[in-house]
Amino acid sequence: MIKMATHWILTMLKFVILLSAVACALGGTVPEGLLPQLDGRIVGGTATTISSVPWQISLQRNGGHSCGGSIYSTKVVVTAAHCLQSVSASVLQVRAGSTYWNSGGVVSRVAAFRNHEGYNPNTMVNDIAVISLSSPLEFGSTIKAISLASSNPENGAAASVSGWGTLYYGSSTLPSQLQLVELNIVSQKNCASSAYGYGNSVTDSMICAYSADKDACQGDSGGPLVSGGVLVGVVSWGYGCAYPNYPGVYADVADLHSWVESAADSF
Repeated sequence: MIKMATHWILTMLKFVILLSAVACALGGTVPEGLLPQLDGRIVGGTATTISSVPWQISLQRNGGHSCGGSIYSTKVVVTAAHCLQSVSASVLQVRAGSTYWNSGGVVSRVAAFRNHEGYNPNTMVNDIAVISLSSPLEFGSTIKAISLASSNPENGAAASVSGWGTLYYGSSTLPSQLQLVELNIVSQKNCASSAYGYGNSVTDSMICAYSADKDACQGDSGGPLVSGGVLVGVVSWGYGCAYPNYPGVYADVADLHSWVESAADSF
């Protein structure tokens, strides 16, 4: 069983999260030397199609996949704040309605974005952001909005996460086809308990999900954790990918949904 001191997690987290966006932005291959130890982190899943998760988008920097995200409305996408560090809207675009991050669907430039004002890259609290698109999406069978959770699912509830992130920890290649993995919710209280390895690094603005040998991985950051047909989490951080005793950690949408609604209305 892998153990890691909490202070080491917090020391390394900011550096690693920044590397993730740079590495994935360069396209389908993550350059050697830029593989994160921590990140919004799909392992143990299966290939799927966009019609199964029509709210999923690929957030791209300079044409390369960088992070995931979820469609909130025809012009607003929800993603992770750490996906938008040290970047300008002018180099960002969103691909929606496609099973593949590098082809198909529709592409819309990013007009603006807003990170949660309380986001802290050292502790990862409030790791959520909204993006305003330059042109509205046209809803259909492969492009749909997803509702925000207003309360959290029960501990152990079935959930799923999707994205184009790496298929195993340490991989240098992003899959072109969308992946999906089934997990179980771990409540904030349980995730912060001695049953798991994070301790008090898991705060009130976070929720976790876990299943043996299954997880999100690098490149999935910002993507949707869905349970009961609503968005309950945004892929945020974790130790490795699918490591025993270390669930994936997500921004807690039920805790943050009021901010998302207000921020989306501000565009």
